[in-house]
Amino acid sequence: MYINKAIIYGNLTRDPELKVIPSGNKVCSFSVATNRTWKDKNGARQEAADYHNVVFWGKPAETITQYMHKGSTIFVEGRLSTRSWDAPDGKKNYRTEIIGENFQFGPKLGGGGSSSATSQTEVTGGVSEEIETIEYPPDVNPEDIPF
Repeated sequence: MYINKAIIYGNLTRDPELKVIPSGNKVCSFSVATNRTWKDKNGARQEAADYHNVVFWGKPAETITQYMHKGSTIFVEGRLSTRSWDAPDGKKNYRTEIIGENFQFGPKLGGGGSSSATSQTEVTGGVSEEIETIEYPPDVNPEDIPF
């Protein structure tokens, strides 16, 4: 059995772009930035960002375009796909993308109020369901909670 699975959690680097192809299907493309940190051999903290091209089709494409914008946080599950095309100058171009299958909105930034829980929406195969997440007060570290 072979596995082609990509899972990322990061911020959109630009507003999603929705297009309708000649068959009438809708496709949304955007880029997500993820970051990582590590210590080098001298013990100095290093940080780097990676950028991922993401494509969604159908109803999820419409939903993402409607609610997400540059800087929004998103969780994406999908598969890797590399496509190629010939440029007008005859050069062969390649692009590796994550073809999205599921996504979940990240927490809203700058939202007012002091509610203890917020709702996130997970979309699986075009079907939405509400998921509750906990927002901890600034002085509480979730790692200190014993359960």
